[in-house]
Amino acid sequence: MIQLCTNRLLIRDHTSADLASHHELLSNKKVMWFLQDIRTSSVEESQANLCTAIDKIGHTDRKYYFFRIENKLTNEHIGEIGYTVLEFTPAGKHVEMGYFIRDNYWGLGYTAEALKAVIQFAFEQNDVYRITCGCLKENTASERVMQKCDMIKEAEFKEYQWHDGMFKDRVAYRLLRSEWLIER
Repeated sequence: MIQLCTNRLLIRDHTSADLASHHELLSNKKVMWFLQDIRTSSVEESQANLCTAIDKIGHTDRKYYFFRIENKLTNEHIGEIGYTVLEFTPAGKHVEMGYFIRDNYWGLGYTAEALKAVIQFAFEQNDVYRITCGCLKENTASERVMQKCDMIKEAEFKEYQWHDGMFKDRVAYRLLRSEWLIER
């Protein structure tokens, strides 16, 4: 079981006991506004999502690394962070990262703190070579998180993603292991 600690956070693999708080988070319309494709409307949908997160824990061919973010002081489940392996290569894994956090924790630096920890884990302990991450252009808070973690803007896609009844622009960021090592 993977467990990462920061000053304020515990970031860990999920267990089946996380279902209630996982559902509360995934079904929150405000928190999931920009991630409507993974927002759930039933406990069964949230359970299926949680099973995906738990399924390959401990396996060498693990493709999904989805973690629970907890406030260390209160043990509250405050968000989710993780990545999907897009490609396994001889140079390392190419992954896509994502994250979301409860709205009462927005703007307090928790997401950047969690992302920095997961980036470090990915590069130092999980043979990741390249990280990609992106968001809708209007989600400026998410873009700032990527910037705070020294990610490099790679592209801006016009009318790329369908959201809230229209096509919207999307930004894409990257971080290579070699770039991360230089910034350290």
